[in-house]
Order: sequence, then C-alpha cells, then structure tokens
Amino acid sequence: MATFRHQLSDHYVSLIQTTLVNKDPCVGKTIHARIIKSGVHVGVILMNNLINMHAKTGLLVDARQLFDEMPVRNASSWNTIISAYAKQGRIDYARQLFEQMPEPDSVSWTAMMVGYNQMGCFEKTIRMLVDMIYSKVMPTQYTFTIALASCAAMKSLEIGKKIHSCIVKVGIGSYPSVANSLLNMYAKSGDLLTAESVFDGMKLKSLSSWNTMLSMHMQYKRFDLALAQFEQMTDRDIVTWNSMISGYNQHGFDNKALDMFSNMLKDPVLKPDKYTLASVLSACANLNDSNAGKQIHGHIVRTQFDLSGAVGNALISMYSKLGCVKIAQKIVQQNQISNLNIIAFTSLLDGYIKQGDMNPARQIFDSLKNRDVVVWTAMIVGYMQNGFNNEAISLFRSMIKEGPEPNSYTLAAMLSVSSSLASLEHGKQIHARALKSESIPSVSVSNALINMYAKSGNIDNAKRVFDIISCLKDTVTWTSMVMSLAQHGHGKESLKLFEKMLSFDIKPDHITYVGVISACTHMGLVKEGVGYFKLMQEKHGIEPTLSHYACMVDLYGRAGKLQEAYDVIQNMPIEPDVIAWGSLLASSFVHKNMDLAKIAAEKLLLIEPDNSGAYSALANVYSACGNWEDAAEIRKSMKVKQVKKDQGFSWVQIRNQVHVFGAEDSVHPERDEIYQNMAELWKEIKKLGFVPKTEAVLHDLDEEVKEQILMHHSEKLAIVFALMKTPKNSTLRIMKNLRVCKDCHSAIKFISKLVGREIIVRDATRFHHFKDGACSCRDYW
Repeated sequence: MATFRHQLSDHYVSLIQTTLVNKDPCVGKTIHARIIKSGVHVGVILMNNLINMHAKTGLLVDARQLFDEMPVRNASSWNTIISAYAKQGRIDYARQLFEQMPEPDSVSWTAMMVGYNQMGCFEKTIRMLVDMIYSKVMPTQYTFTIALASCAAMKSLEIGKKIHSCIVKVGIGSYPSVANSLLNMYAKSGDLLTAESVFDGMKLKSLSSWNTMLSMHMQYKRFDLALAQFEQMTDRDIVTWNSMISGYNQHGFDNKALDMFSNMLKDPVLKPDKYTLASVLSACANLNDSNAGKQIHGHIVRTQFDLSGAVGNALISMYSKLGCVKIAQKIVQQNQISNLNIIAFTSLLDGYIKQGDMNPARQIFDSLKNRDVVVWTAMIVGYMQNGFNNEAISLFRSMIKEGPEPNSYTLAAMLSVSSSLASLEHGKQIHARALKSESIPSVSVSNALINMYAKSGNIDNAKRVFDIISCLKDTVTWTSMVMSLAQHGHGKESLKLFEKMLSFDIKPDHITYVGVISACTHMGLVKEGVGYFKLMQEKHGIEPTLSHYACMVDLYGRAGKLQEAYDVIQNMPIEPDVIAWGSLLASSFVHKNMDLAKIAAEKLLLIEPDNSGAYSALANVYSACGNWEDAAEIRKSMKVKQVKKDQGFSWVQIRNQVHVFGAEDSVHPERDEIYQNMAELWKEIKKLGFVPKTEAVLHDLDEEVKEQILMHHSEKLAIVFALMKTPKNSTLRIMKNLRVCKDCHSAIKFISKLVGREIIVRDATRFHHFKDGACSCRDYW
C-alpha cells in the first residue's frame, strides 16, 4: 500500500510539472483537489511542486498558505516561495522569508538577486552578491550572470571588473553564459577593448555573442567593423539584422538602413518584427521618402502585422513627418489606436501645427487613454507655438485638476505663455507652482522665469531669479539676463554682466551678441558696439548673421549716423532682409532723411510688397518734412493696392482680465468716463509744463485737432483706465504693439510725476520705465 501511495505521489508530481506548460490556474486547482480526495500522502516533494504550481499560475496567496501549513520544509520549499515573490515583484515579502530561512543557499541568494534586478534595484543586486560571498556561500554561474546584468544596466565598469576577477578565481569564466554576460557588461559599459578581448577568448561563440559585438560596434559608430563582423556571421537571426538596421537609422545612415532591410527580405525564413519595421519607417521619414514608406506600409498590410503597438506608432509618425497628416489620422481611426506613444503623437501634432489646425490634434489628445506628463506637455507646447495662449492656459488648468504633475518642461512652456501675454500675475502663479514641485533647480524653468519676469516688466524679479540660480547658469541664462537688462534701459549693467560672463569663461553665442549690441544701441554707444561686433568674430569665431547686421544698422541709425548704417547694408556679404531695411527706414524717419528713407522703403517693398509699415514710414517722412503732396500720394497708393496699415493698440491686464484699447477708442464700455478722465489729466500735465508734440501728427490739420488726436492715443487711454481701476501707489504695466510715439513718451513722463506712480510701457522694441517724470531710456529710443 505504501509503495502504491509513493507511486501515486510521483504520478501527481509528474502531472503537475506537465501542467505547468499551460499555466492554467483552473487545471492546477483541479489537480490539487484530486490529490486531497485521493488521500495520498503529501510529502515535501509533492508539497513543493504544489507551491510552485500555484505560484506560477498566479495563485501566490494559495502558494503561501501551503508553505505556511507545511510541517516540514527543506531548502527547496523556501527557495520556491522566495523565488515566486521575487519574480512577481513583491521583493519585500521575499526578503522577509529570506531572512527567516535557516540557511540560505546559492539558489536563495540568486533568487533575491533576480528579484532586485527585475525591479531595477541594481545596486541592491550587487549588495546581495557581496553579502553572499561574505556569508561563504559560493555563487553559481547564474548568480554571476545576474550580477553582471546589473552592472551592465548601471554601466558600472569598476564593479564589473571586480566581479570578473571573482569569476576568474572561481574558474567559471569559460562557461558560455558567464562569458556572454561579461561580454555584454563590457560592451554596454563602453570598454570596447576588453569586450573584444573577452570575445576573442571565447571557445564557444554563440549567436548571442556575435550579436552583442555587432550591437556594440554600431552603438559606438564603428560601422566598418560592424559590417565586417556581420558578413563573417554564418548564422543570423532577427536580432542580428535589427542591430544593423536600427544602428544605421539611429546614426543618420537611413539609406543604408533601407538597403539592409531590402537584403533581409531576401531571406525566405526571416520575417521583420516590430523593431525592424519601426526602424525602417523612421528611416523613410528622415529621408522624406514617401514611396519607400508606402511600400513598407503595403508589406505591413499584406502580412497583417499588428498595428496596435510600435509599428502603428511608427507609421503614424512617418506619415505625419512626411506631411500626410490625413493618412496618419486615418490609421489612428481605422485601427482604433488609443495608445499612441509620444513620438507618434508629437509628430501628428507637429503636422497639424504646420497646417495651423489644432482641432484634430486636440481630438486625438482627448481620445488617448493613458495621457502622461509628456503628452500633456506636448499639447500645451503645440498651443503655445501656434499662438493659442488662452487654450494653453485652459489645458494647463485641466492638467492641474485631473492630469499628472507638471514637470519642468510643462512649467517652462507655461512661463513662455505668460511671457507672450506679458501676464505677470499668471507668471507668478506658475513660479509658485514651480517652487512647490521643486522644479526651480531646472535650467529650463529658471531661464523661462527670467524671461517671463523681464517680458512682464519686472526686471527686479528677473535679476533675483538670476542671482539665486548661481550654480545652474548656462549660456542661455546669461544671454537672457544680458538682453533683458538692455531692453529695460539698463545698458551699462547689461554690458557689465556680459564682461562678467566672459571672465567666467562662459562662451557667448550669436544670440548673446545680439543682446550686447542692442544694449549699446539703446545707450548710443556706437564705438563700443562696433568693438563688440569685431570681438564676436575675432575672439569667438561667430560669423555675423542677418540679426547682427540689423543691430549694427540700428546702432548707427539711432545715433544719426545714417551713411554708416547704409554702408553696413551695402557691404553685407548676405542679402539684407526686412529688418535691416526697416531699421534704416525708421532711422531715416527720425532724422528726416527723405533720400535714404525712399531707398530703404523701395528695397523693403521689393522683399515684402504688402508691407504697410514701409508705406506708412515713407509717408510719415514726407509729412515730417512738410511734403504733404508726396505723403498723400503714398497713402493713395496704399488704398489702390489695398495695403492695410498696422493699427496701433495697447492693452493692460487688471484682475486677470485683459483690456484692449485702440486710438480714438469708441467701443470700450467705459469710454465716456475714460475720455473725461483723460481730458482732466491732459490739463493737469500741461500745467506741469507738458507741451503736446503736434508735429507727431503727420497730417495737414489744425493744431487743435492734432492735439485731440494725440490725447486719445491707445497707450494714454490704457494708462487712464489703469489709474481708474488700480490701487494708489501700485505700478502700471501697459503693453503696446507698435513703437511709442514722441508725444506719448513725453506725456507719460509727466503723468508719472503727477500721479506719483511708476508706469512701465512695453512697446515693439523695448521697455520704458517712467518714474518721477523721467524714463529709463533717457529719451534715447
């Protein structure tokens, strides 16, 4: 009878092991029930097999219950349950059992290392190996392969070398699994010479060994060696081909990637997998080769390849980058893809942005099931780049309520939105959010904060942020501060900061020099500006761009050196653009040089025939010189050609609401009160000595009419409204889309003195800080 029961026990052990192939928990429970009904003696071996069966079929609770009920346990019992917990990521439970185990053996230690390695706790994996050796338990070849895998993941060459020494002492370096793990560790850690030495010393080189070497050569751009090794291989699998194809694609050799793919298709046995197809579709996108892309798409359709994952995303990304957004959208809809990855989504988004159509992009965003912080940020950035600032703000608020925590890129994007709107209050809210999320140490957020405060008119806060982030300053940080100080009329401080930047051996870029020359421009430092222009080329090897030449034209022009400004344009090695000719035209207007104004306007109109600014500026020059007939002829020409003049408008934000004003504004709901207050203010500042600059009205009108027009310029109306709606002693921040005229500039100085408040005006070129009857630009703008 005992023999029969023993045989029956062996039968069930064999049945359990056979059943494990399918990993069906129902079958496992059925077998367990039969064992109980049969009355067979459940010994340690059968019990261990039952624990293993339940663990591997997902019934870990049942496995643990059986383990706890065992009257007698051996090492295998402990190792089975420890391994089950470790492999399922429940490493804390595994650790508790491991510490309770009377005498952990090599299997126990290795099981714990496998668990830590799977969870990405690579340092703990290595720590377990060290403790194992100290406990005088001999590591096995499998133990060492796990430890080396952790070293490879961390790219920890020094630890890997120490483990290699231990392997040599133990004498298992020639084992294929160990040799391959060593090879992989050295390859991924960047020690190419030792990797080659290990490979050359291997007695048995498996296909995995060859593939590791191939991948290493491609990763480190050793394309000739990779190709030579590829051609030596008599046996190749899909990993081999993918190493070559993806390697070429990742390093910009997309034609070679497609050639390799074409050769691969000639093998009747091998079939492309998702990695192959994703790489070749990426290559087609990079090459802008829609024909090849459509052929590969056809292959995917013919082979009925699953489009729900990487391949579907790669197809969508390719068509989006090729400008075929409708095809990409169709793939999304036909295959009901709701798990777009960030590359596919941003590619599709970029495609819609280029078409100026954000609605389909938003529909895709709304349809995504798992929207992580990257997807939210991509959508916000899309709105921002396309000028939909209010939509970006609205989406950000939704993200705060129902989405993931914003990261540094999200916050930097939102700060850019605040900069575009010149919304100081909104920017401060984002700043507070950044402080809470500890994103301030991010260089991108810090730079965006400087930019936001500067563009919102608060240069003091911009300086504070700059001073706080002393250890995080990069070229962009210094450049932002140099340009901001220049725009706010702190030219000397801007140049002083630039010199400090150079003393710290921080290399300026071409944008830095735009800021530096602009600082000289706004202060009239022609000699210094010319010197910096030369320094840029001679010391830092930066070739002047159109922006630099335009700055030089502006530098000379504002200082009244119109011939020198014209000479810069004539001697430019590149074709002057609208900005260069526009700067010369603006300077010609200020200094009433009709001849140069006419040349500049004609050149400008050749580049942009519908440029209303050129017509207006030329007409204004004629008017300023009293040449009313020619001015009228220019304005008549504008009407005939249907060229619309850019309308000047100003805006002010009060209690999170933006109020916009045009000249002679007649639509504002509080128009009458604003005009009444303006008239009273006008009288008061005239008592202080203000004299309206009626010559700024470039029309042949009576002086009284001219004065009435000047009184109702948009920035004056915005200031009066802000005085009506804001607390006394608070700073007023006014934005204008065009350059402030001379009369408004003079009037605002007197207003600031009269009301005892600072008034900050941002116009098209710079900031003006009016305080106590003076302006930060010192009347040089």
